[in-house]
Amino acid sequence: MFRSIITALSAAAIMTAAAQTDFKPEEHSTFTTDRPDGRYTSSRAIAHQLMASKPPRLQYKSTFDATQAAEWRKEMSAAMARVMNHPDTATVEKPQLTGTWQRDGYRLERWESYPFAQAVVPFLVLVPDGVSASNPAPAIMCIPGSGQTKELLAGETRVDLDSSETKPTRNAQAYEFVKQGYIAVAVDNPACGEPADLEVISGGGGWDYVTFSRALLELGWNYLGYASYVDQQILNWMRTMPEARRDRIVVSGFSLGTEPLMALGLMNPDIYAFVYNDFLCTTRERALVMTLPDANGRRPWPNDISHLIPEFLVEFDFPDIVAALAPRPVICTEGGLDRDFKTIADAYATSGAPEAFEYHHYAKFVDPADRVPIDTMPAGINRDTFFRLANVDPPRHYFKSEHVLPWLKKILAD
Repeated sequence: MFRSIITALSAAAIMTAAAQTDFKPEEHSTFTTDRPDGRYTSSRAIAHQLMASKPPRLQYKSTFDATQAAEWRKEMSAAMARVMNHPDTATVEKPQLTGTWQRDGYRLERWESYPFAQAVVPFLVLVPDGVSASNPAPAIMCIPGSGQTKELLAGETRVDLDSSETKPTRNAQAYEFVKQGYIAVAVDNPACGEPADLEVISGGGGWDYVTFSRALLELGWNYLGYASYVDQQILNWMRTMPEARRDRIVVSGFSLGTEPLMALGLMNPDIYAFVYNDFLCTTRERALVMTLPDANGRRPWPNDISHLIPEFLVEFDFPDIVAALAPRPVICTEGGLDRDFKTIADAYATSGAPEAFEYHHYAKFVDPADRVPIDTMPAGINRDTFFRLANVDPPRHYFKSEHVLPWLKKILAD
């Protein structure tokens, strides 16, 4: 679900490996049975059939009228709150400021949040010069992609901000935002950067999502539930910032960061707008069609257990969630199937705000002639084929400031 872009074996590589055995992946790309009653012996095939036969309970319907769509959004919010399973926040302590540094044109602050009695969750705040309680500015929560840190988002080179230099990369969204005059709040993803258990070895730059996710699953929780919970506490604090416009809080997620963005979006109707910087897909469909076996006959799952959210796909899928953010402004920056964008556009039209949804394809697929016009993905494909059919250009996966900054200027013009 994080959909961090990982290079997969190409079909040619799979076939080269398969040539060394008697196994031929292309002959086993879809689930089949020789039984006259149509039943399957394969456990994986049975799970596949169960998933295929049960669409999400809250799947968006183009037949909704405005009243039905409003009720559907309420149900979506309640369902997200249930699967995220946030603990009670009555005893959560207020965040504390731990350091301040003046940078070129803005103030950099390091804060600590305490979502649990045992927990410290550091985050960074970038405040433009001239912004104050008497001159407040919009505030944007910035959530990084897989393997990225809050320091990277802020354009910093070290966790030790006393000795850090400002060297922004193309994924330094918080730095980009503060330079435009917005307050930027940069967070880490759990188990990455400062919160990683690998800090002693890596100096704060490592990550291990899987081991942490395993521990959460044993406790009846999940990675996204925890991530959205710790981000929620920082979001709650952002609402109290004297320098921030409470009516103009934006959440911006890159890659992995789009998932807590979606969770926070459904559970916080006061968030003003959203930057969805990843490609958009139907996760259930991805699992159902990416069934080309490897050279050993194993059918890989599209993602690891850090993406496992019990009952998530029983309730909804990614396009449904983005559609349920209507009528609040949303920009999607890295394409997907036109089919899914039509669904979201329909939801925005029904909400009375068709202009509030904007999307862009990768440059490689801007021309409709370069996109495959499909409404249903073919079964029995691998990751590379899925990306191609979904209009994804993995080497060009980065924060699309060329789309985001003009869009923010437009929606925050007042």
